[in-house]
Amino acid sequence: MKPLISIMRSARALWPYYLAVFACATAVAALALVSPFLVREATDLIIDALRGNGSDHLPAVLWLAVALFAADALRGLLQNVGGYYGDVMVARLRQVLSTRYYAQLLALPQRYFDSQVTGTIIARLDRSIMNISNFLQSLANNFFSMILQIIAVLVITTYYYWPLTVLLVVLFPLYFWLTTATSGRWQAFEKTKNEHIDIANGRFAEVIGQVKVTKSFVAEARELDSFATHYRDVVDVTKPQSRWWHTMDVWRQLAMAAAFFGIHCVIFWRTLEGHFSIGEMVMLMQLVAMAKQPVSMLSWIVDSAQRAIAGSRDYYRVMDQAPEPTANPEVVAATGASDKPALRTDALPALPVPASGPVFAFRDVSFAYEEGESVVEDITFAATEGQTIALVGESGGGKSTLVNLLLGLYRPAAGTLEVLGHDIGKLTAAQVRASVGVVFQEPYLFSGTIAENIAYANPTATRAQIHNVARRAGAHEFICAFPDGYDTIIGERGLRLSGGQKQRVAVARAMLKDAPILVLDEATSALDTKSERVVQAGLEELMKNRTTLIIAHRLSTIASVDTIITLDQGRIAEVGSPAQLATTGGIYSQLLALTQSGTAADRELLKRFGIRGARLGGHD
Repeated sequence: MKPLISIMRSARALWPYYLAVFACATAVAALALVSPFLVREATDLIIDALRGNGSDHLPAVLWLAVALFAADALRGLLQNVGGYYGDVMVARLRQVLSTRYYAQLLALPQRYFDSQVTGTIIARLDRSIMNISNFLQSLANNFFSMILQIIAVLVITTYYYWPLTVLLVVLFPLYFWLTTATSGRWQAFEKTKNEHIDIANGRFAEVIGQVKVTKSFVAEARELDSFATHYRDVVDVTKPQSRWWHTMDVWRQLAMAAAFFGIHCVIFWRTLEGHFSIGEMVMLMQLVAMAKQPVSMLSWIVDSAQRAIAGSRDYYRVMDQAPEPTANPEVVAATGASDKPALRTDALPALPVPASGPVFAFRDVSFAYEEGESVVEDITFAATEGQTIALVGESGGGKSTLVNLLLGLYRPAAGTLEVLGHDIGKLTAAQVRASVGVVFQEPYLFSGTIAENIAYANPTATRAQIHNVARRAGAHEFICAFPDGYDTIIGERGLRLSGGQKQRVAVARAMLKDAPILVLDEATSALDTKSERVVQAGLEELMKNRTTLIIAHRLSTIASVDTIITLDQGRIAEVGSPAQLATTGGIYSQLLALTQSGTAADRELLKRFGIRGARLGGHD
């Protein structure tokens, strides 16, 4: 139950809802107890009248019927009022848990996502929080009134005949023990089912997100079979799980039936002996029936609790991950892990740190994604204001790794990385990333309008600012050709736009960010020649008055850079201007020669560097 207690503690701000639910539950339990007493009085009056004793009891019996109606009507009203507050409380709890989960993911370091399937992360959010909220909803709507009702029944039966209470008290722990005895085995089954569901739903999200790839490789049947197999495995696991649960439930029902058999025998015996009136017998039978319902519900509540516990383990496995050390403090606070101020959605974009040295500098930097498997070693170079540096090297040689380090997605394992003269280890992630603009090979646009995507860099930007950067990026003309112009909905990942159009929107977005450092990570490698020329013009506009780090895809595009750095197996092989390196016989000069060759052998050599003809691409 520890995970559930953690959830309740994390949602302690919802105490007004808890209080309202508890108050309604108390009233409902009290009104439920009124009915047996009213029935007792009516029964005794009717029997008394049938025996010919006393005066006319009809008015009294009718008033008791009115009281029964009033009690039932008021109970129904309060049940629904409590249900309303319970539903709102659970919806708020779902909001809290979901928001904190999202905040936690946003605060986690990039390394966490390297080993996760995006679809599984999404599926886990839906399944875990749904199970948790469903359980708490059942508690809010049923549990409080049920507990109060049981306590009252025990008090009343003790007053009339304490052995009845003993029989009832013995029943509850016995039934609960038989229920919890199934828990360990049941949760092992549930864990296996959750794993299959998470894998299947994670793959589902991936395939739907890239359905064109699936269709182009005629993989629909294969993906469907894999998805169906996982859910078939869920069915296979459910069979022994359900068999085990219901077998144990038979024993629970037998135990309950035996206990109530004894209770009924005692009530009937005491009535025959004259200790209870007929009205009291009817009342006690009703009270016992009221206690029987909560006992029966106990099995269902424990079942829901086990699902919630299984789900909350997955939830807290994510929440227990350590956030990125320099993550946005407001985002970390939104995870519930700190007492810092609440998240502000009206905050202005972070500003670059003030310059106090080289624009960026790598000093003996080494890094490994996995311990003992170094990707870059002893990297040392610096960039001054306005300088353009290009990285050249084999695919897997460390180019994109250096970009990831400069973006603050990872921290150097050794050495020092400075941004605008500041040690990156002493800056927050927001400060680092506000100082670096980037245009990736994949534009990474979001669903929504073109204007919203450009303004993603600065949500406070005016339409005039958005139009200005779009013109400079060469995007204004094609945007205005759409009927809705800048308000055109582009679909998920910009599916309504061509590759060149998406990249021009990405360039405009980077322009609007206006960071002093610019990274071009193979920004035009996926484009055709015509689109590349247009986008390249926008990139040249973007590069003005900025210090730029380029991972190039064409040697011609880096012919005018200030410095070329070639990488060989994660180390710097040579540093110099294009003119200097063209004649040294090193990697760059070899590439220049290979691009002029048409032999199959030379083309294979170029592929090691991601070159297709005169193109240099690929991922590191």
